[in-house]
Amino acid sequence: MNYLSSYLRTSILSTMNIPKEEITAKITELEAQMSAVDFWADKTRAQAVIKEVADLKEKLLGVGKYDRGNAVMTIFSGAGGDDAEDFSGMLLRMYFKFFEKQNFAWTVLHENKNDHNGYRNITLEIHGKGVYGMLKNESGVHRLVRISPFNAKKLRHTSFSMVEVIPDFKAHSDDTVAIPEKDIKLEFSRSSGPGGQNVNKRETAVRVVHIPTGVAVHVETERSQEQNRERALQILQGKLFKLKEDERKSAESGMYISKTTDIEWGNQIRSYVLHPYKMVKDHRTNVETSDIDAVLEEGELMPFIEAEREL
Repeated sequence: MNYLSSYLRTSILSTMNIPKEEITAKITELEAQMSAVDFWADKTRAQAVIKEVADLKEKLLGVGKYDRGNAVMTIFSGAGGDDAEDFSGMLLRMYFKFFEKQNFAWTVLHENKNDHNGYRNITLEIHGKGVYGMLKNESGVHRLVRISPFNAKKLRHTSFSMVEVIPDFKAHSDDTVAIPEKDIKLEFSRSSGPGGQNVNKRETAVRVVHIPTGVAVHVETERSQEQNRERALQILQGKLFKLKEDERKSAESGMYISKTTDIEWGNQIRSYVLHPYKMVKDHRTNVETSDIDAVLEEGELMPFIEAEREL
């Protein structure tokens, strides 16, 4: 068992699938308690029971606990320099179009941008009804095949970027993932702009590293160092939740899932091919389209999202 598996083992075992019959029986038992005359005598316990019933009903309908809430998305560029960073910019603009269609709002929490509108990485906070449930399956490696605009010989080039979507824990303060202080390393710096230049004289930007897993979060858009620190810790909780979910699915399927997906050939969930033909194909569902402009330029992602939901 690797270190991550050991670190998360307790949480994973507590979230393994429960038979539907047991969930239904538990709901019936709790609802019987709720109908008792003295149910509200202990308000704290009553509220806990109501919350447990709601959580159990969500499990029975196959809806994740955080699916109706907001999300945090990060896009990372893989190896490939300008081409990969340009692809991350293309994905970002694709998602912006999709957000507009869904009436989602978003805020940039951190960006590491190059000097020609490409991104080494960028993190967004996305607001709207059902954001996490709609976007969570976008997590994974995305692959682009095209004639490189950065190569004078006009050769075909393959680029990779990784998308990570986690639930936004800011609205779930009662569900915080406990993180011991000894497991956290804090780093402070000045907020930066395109090209890396500093745009703030004070060290308000915060980078939080979770030492046991190596997971890191960078936030720089809040007004104070303390606000950036608090937001970074909330995002870290979401990342650890995502790791726990991946490990749970791995345990249930008997497969190993690494703590970070390699951003390379063979791991992609979706391919965007511009040359020698045009096609977008999701490798999990085999849904594909030749109308690549509708996907990349107009953010037409619902056919892929709906197909993934049905798996």
